[in-house]
Amino acid sequence: MASLVSFLLVIGVCVIVHECGHYLTARIFDVQVHEFAFGMGPVLFQRKGRHTVWSFRAFPVGGFVRLAGMGEDHEDESVEEGRGFFDKAAWKRFLILANGSVFNIFLAMLLTVFFLSGHGVINLESTRIGEIMEGYPAQTAGILPGDTIVSVNESPVASWREMSEKIRAAAPSGPVLFSVRRNEDVFSLSVLIPPDAQGVPLFGIRPAMRQYPVLEAFSSAFSYTVDMTVEMARGIFRWISGVEKVDVTGPVGIASMAGEAARRGLWPFVTFLALINLNLGLLNLFPFPALDGGRLIFTAGEMVLRRRLPAKIENFIHMSGFVLLILLIVYVTWQDILRFF
Repeated sequence: MASLVSFLLVIGVCVIVHECGHYLTARIFDVQVHEFAFGMGPVLFQRKGRHTVWSFRAFPVGGFVRLAGMGEDHEDESVEEGRGFFDKAAWKRFLILANGSVFNIFLAMLLTVFFLSGHGVINLESTRIGEIMEGYPAQTAGILPGDTIVSVNESPVASWREMSEKIRAAAPSGPVLFSVRRNEDVFSLSVLIPPDAQGVPLFGIRPAMRQYPVLEAFSSAFSYTVDMTVEMARGIFRWISGVEKVDVTGPVGIASMAGEAARRGLWPFVTFLALINLNLGLLNLFPFPALDGGRLIFTAGEMVLRRRLPAKIENFIHMSGFVLLILLIVYVTWQDILRFF
């Protein structure tokens, strides 16, 4: 049940944010919006707003926005003159299509800001100690959380990696001399660090967490988002080119991961929600028919060539892409079910 509720929450947030990007941009450019639907399937409840019908549908998985003039107009609906989707300039249509994904990516960045400022990340750029492991030499020596290692065997250390390397190098030769700063005081400790079961000398300390000020969190969140985007793009390229096998998961796999993230607490769930939004935003920009990215390619071509592909041909291409997409989802879901059992 936790997995199902978490899955519905994740999908609901991702899709509604995505559709809000389309909706708000369409409204800015005065495109008529027939309906904004929460969920899929038969209508349970709907209300006519000033410009749009707001509906709640039977299956709480996703949602959609129906724009006038895109071939999804109902018989009782009319398209006001000049307010259809294809009545607008190609660059406006491009932004309407792109901003669904842009909103997902922006939400992923905001969630990352929330995580960095509210929870923080492990700080490997410092030698400040965050946690003492029970039963290890650091605890016996009296090291406390918040202490900072200044030097190892009288050799100054500035980062966690540098400190770890010097401890591993010095420990086999006998007691290691540490210089430790606690508040305003600096003192020395000589500690014998025997090897553990794997033969590795383990002092028994973990790095401190660093919480970012909000403005710095925005800068770092942007960097994290760019880095993740580049890595995902490389992964997709390696998968398509056959260089690397990539595990692809569908609704069942996402539900399982969402439930696991929720059970682990708020911050793992926030991280998972940010990653799913980033994935959804980027994959929707992939130039595949039926996805926003496929429609963007046609719109960009129209902007360059100053003419639009015949509607019947474009619709056929998108419908073919949609069928392939559904088949892919069915296949991936079946693989998820096999892995689950």
